[in-house]
Amino acid sequence: MWNSRKVIIRMILIALFMGSMSRNPDQVHAQGGIVVEDAKVEINFGRTIIFTAKIKSSIPIQQASLLFRGVNEEATRVEKVEVASDGSVSFTYDASLNVLPPFSWVVFWYQATLTDDQTYTSAPISFPYNDERFPWRESSRANVVVHWYAGDDAFGASAMDAAGAGLLALNEIIPLSLSDPIDIYIYSNVTDLQSTLLIGGEDWVGGQASPKTGVVLVAIAPGESQIIEMETTIPHELTHVILYRALREKYFLQPRWLLEGLASMVERYPDPDYANALEIASQNDSLLLFDDLCASFPADAGNAYLAYAQSQSFVTYIRDTYGIPGLTRLIEEYGNGYPCELGATNALGAPLSQLEARWRENVLGEDLVGVAVRNLLPFVLLLVLALLVPLWGAIDLLRQRRKRGNNS
Repeated sequence: MWNSRKVIIRMILIALFMGSMSRNPDQVHAQGGIVVEDAKVEINFGRTIIFTAKIKSSIPIQQASLLFRGVNEEATRVEKVEVASDGSVSFTYDASLNVLPPFSWVVFWYQATLTDDQTYTSAPISFPYNDERFPWRESSRANVVVHWYAGDDAFGASAMDAAGAGLLALNEIIPLSLSDPIDIYIYSNVTDLQSTLLIGGEDWVGGQASPKTGVVLVAIAPGESQIIEMETTIPHELTHVILYRALREKYFLQPRWLLEGLASMVERYPDPDYANALEIASQNDSLLLFDDLCASFPADAGNAYLAYAQSQSFVTYIRDTYGIPGLTRLIEEYGNGYPCELGATNALGAPLSQLEARWRENVLGEDLVGVAVRNLLPFVLLLVLALLVPLWGAIDLLRQRRKRGNNS
């Protein structure tokens, strides 16, 4: 009964939304002294978006412009358009150079200055910028919609189960917001996904979540390992969406290591190579400082992988040591804008550097005291040598004075 009610509510919301935002709106839009008719968009995903319409006015038009932006973008693109004698306008947007996020909504409107020197603006129109290069299938449950184009019905059902398991694990950490839809798009290979992320201005090939739009993109091939991959990548990316919905703008104040550590922690099958990477880095004294991982992760693949491994292990250690309430306090303090060191101190009673030292000792088995002694040994020897020369001179001076005193 509850699932049916959720589906009905979702359909009503979508109907209301689509009623005011149509992809190919043929209706007339008017505001002030202009009328915009037959406004349409033609999308060639990743290449071009062609905007066409007819702008009409009772007095001549001096100039006209097309204005548009992604619904979650702050900057508006403004492009001048030539108005034909019948009012027709057309503009081709190069989507390969001026990228828009895939599966996002774009809003556009027209603006015209007439010979009365007054500027009039049409009502806004929105359309989805979807990747239509593939024959997407979909399955929905409550507010989650899974889209895929390779694999059978069982593939889609397994993906939905993985999403449900991820949401269940997340519910233990942070309250879920299930009112807004979540769309999960599953590409069958990394090449297809990478091409989409590059079109959207990103180059991370493992997967991506767009927290503001509630869109998750992953690459999973149908086959024997599909369940493991689903239960790893889908919960990971879902975490970013759920955290953003719970925190809103405070999401962007969280340290990167905390966000990725939480996302990795809810994976049912964490990467088995993480432990090996941590062991090698610990032995080579090449572990990354968490203070350096607060704002961003390294750009190179090797250190980025190590950053994910450290974050998963460190956040798990915090959970095991301080419990879920400790993680909740940590998220709250960072959401209040405190820097990395102070946020940890306020939440857990120890600065980030001290927590890091405890993690290295308790989880990685490092003898930090011994390491510190070995690191300081060369400086101690130099200090001894520096002190030895004047000390030897002082001893020799005392001996000479004593000798002169005995002779006298």
